[in-house]
Amino acid sequence: MHERMSFHDPDSDLSRLHRAGGEPVAIDGRTREVIRQALALAEESEGVFDPTVAAEFVADAVLPRPSGSSCVDPQASWRDIELLDAPFARLCRPLWIDLGGIAKGYAADRALDVLRRRGIASATVNAGGDIARFGECPEPIAVDPGSGDGAAAVIELQDAAVATSSTAPADPRTHRAHWHGRHRRPVPPGRSATVVASSCCIADALTKIVLADADIGIAMLNRRDAMAWMFDGNAWTEIGHA
Repeated sequence: MHERMSFHDPDSDLSRLHRAGGEPVAIDGRTREVIRQALALAEESEGVFDPTVAAEFVADAVLPRPSGSSCVDPQASWRDIELLDAPFARLCRPLWIDLGGIAKGYAADRALDVLRRRGIASATVNAGGDIARFGECPEPIAVDPGSGDGAAAVIELQDAAVATSSTAPADPRTHRAHWHGRHRRPVPPGRSATVVASSCCIADALTKIVLADADIGIAMLNRRDAMAWMFDGNAWTEIGHA
């Protein structure tokens, strides 16, 4: 799954789309599903979540420049990604897609689905901090805001998923890896967002939305009966539904 959605792998579905010059490209069904969810979240968040901010990441040296692809159209956005009849997709303008804000959560959800189908009664999947769990008993999960001052919190996770994103103030490259998609500007440093939702894919994406625009983030949390904890460097604040 990783190689299909990798921004770095020259043979990934994303890299082939970047090089296709607007022509349709056959992509894996899992890549298609993640793109579909990313586009739905982009529309609902009014562009706050935008998987095409990869151009800004490349300019900041957070991501490498894709080889063999055209320069990005500065007017391009998520609206220029077109899902055609399966298995095809195409880019209506030159752009670069990065699914790093959602794909890891999707992978955790799929791993948990496999365990359920095999009759496992209780399980937790941890995909680099994006955690999904099912079972009768809750599991305590430590949440680290990345502040380095011992401000970690503990939550009880049961039949749900949790994801955390932060903008570490000590590392400019790290905090500039989170952007407001519509305004095309980095999220201010020193923030952390932890989201609990029904799926890890949604929790993963919502952390970026809440970090970038709290008002839109809260509205989306409420629609999904999800909740979040924000850390501003000093204290935790709970937002969204319990």
